[in-house]
Amino acid sequence: MEETTFRHTLPIQLRFNDVDKFGHVNNTVYFSFYDLGKTEYFASVCPGVNWEKEGIVVVHIEANFVSQIFGSDQVAVQTAVTKIGTTSFHLTQRVIDIKTEEVKCICTSIMVLYDLENHVSKPLSQDWISAICSYEGKELRKEKK
Repeated sequence: MEETTFRHTLPIQLRFNDVDKFGHVNNTVYFSFYDLGKTEYFASVCPGVNWEKEGIVVVHIEANFVSQIFGSDQVAVQTAVTKIGTTSFHLTQRVIDIKTEEVKCICTSIMVLYDLENHVSKPLSQDWISAICSYEGKELRKEKK
């Protein structure tokens, strides 16, 4: 399996309520970090999207918690699109310690483009595919055999 290169990094400000009584960030909070990373990624990679008509939705998500995050840690979420199909794409994200670059959690998800007016998934536009591949610096589509 190919090593993922992360070109998009977003520093995360930990909030008081992110930390539980054990002194570390609660597992459920990581998913809000990943949502922030996705939002910033697509705002910078695919500008000009009409988010009132189109959305991206998660159809599958899984996370592997590697190491605890404590309230005093400085962390960032990194985001990369790793594969693009006709109607979906794969996203890999991870939370890292900014100072040590230690990986705290790794998340993979499958996303689809969603037509908010007609309430159905829709194919990815060539503009989206081109913008993402250009940003990632590689072709992400698999050739059909």
